[in-house]
Amino acid sequence: MVSNLCSAFKYSLQLSTRTNSSSTVKSLFVTKDLTHSMNTLTKMISTTPCLQAEPLKKKKRLDPAVIKAREERKRRKLEKQIRRLQKTERQLKPIDEMEVPVEILDNYKERGRQAVKLSVEEEEYRWLLEKKWSRYRFGVNTREIRMVDRLLCSQEKALKELRGESEELYQAAIQMDFSYIPYEIKGPVETPPIPGYDPDEGDIIDISRKWDKV
Repeated sequence: MVSNLCSAFKYSLQLSTRTNSSSTVKSLFVTKDLTHSMNTLTKMISTTPCLQAEPLKKKKRLDPAVIKAREERKRRKLEKQIRRLQKTERQLKPIDEMEVPVEILDNYKERGRQAVKLSVEEEEYRWLLEKKWSRYRFGVNTREIRMVDRLLCSQEKALKELRGESEELYQAAIQMDFSYIPYEIKGPVETPPIPGYDPDEGDIIDISRKWDKV
């Protein structure tokens, strides 16, 4: 039907070119009708995608014994993996620094030392020396605590007197002094420094074993 309309449309165009002006006007009306009818026909036509599907295959019914055997195999496999994990769950990664070398274990008896047995006089001397040291340290600690208490009492008394004189000076006195933060101090060292000594940075070589899972 569409092909017939197209051929009629072409024929009307040929007629319009051959005839005079009056026939041209008539042919224009004919072409308008033809285009309107063709537009209506094309709107009524709709296309659908090509579906290349196959009918669903019928599922094969498996034997219940086969299904049960498969489930049993899966269960045994999982139980085997669980047993393997239970065996290795308490095995921790060894620390080389805490492991005793085999050479020392082999020479353990040769390296063993006999316990030194002290005499009665030596034991009594050490016991009295320890008591004397304890009494000395107790006295030092007591004197330091009393000195700190005296300083705190003097500070509180001075702040009370200052507050009675001027509130502004009191508020300024209790503010924190940030010039002491961070606090840094250099004390005596075990050995005197070497003048002009430039220490080497050195190299760090990591020799620890890797425990990556392969």
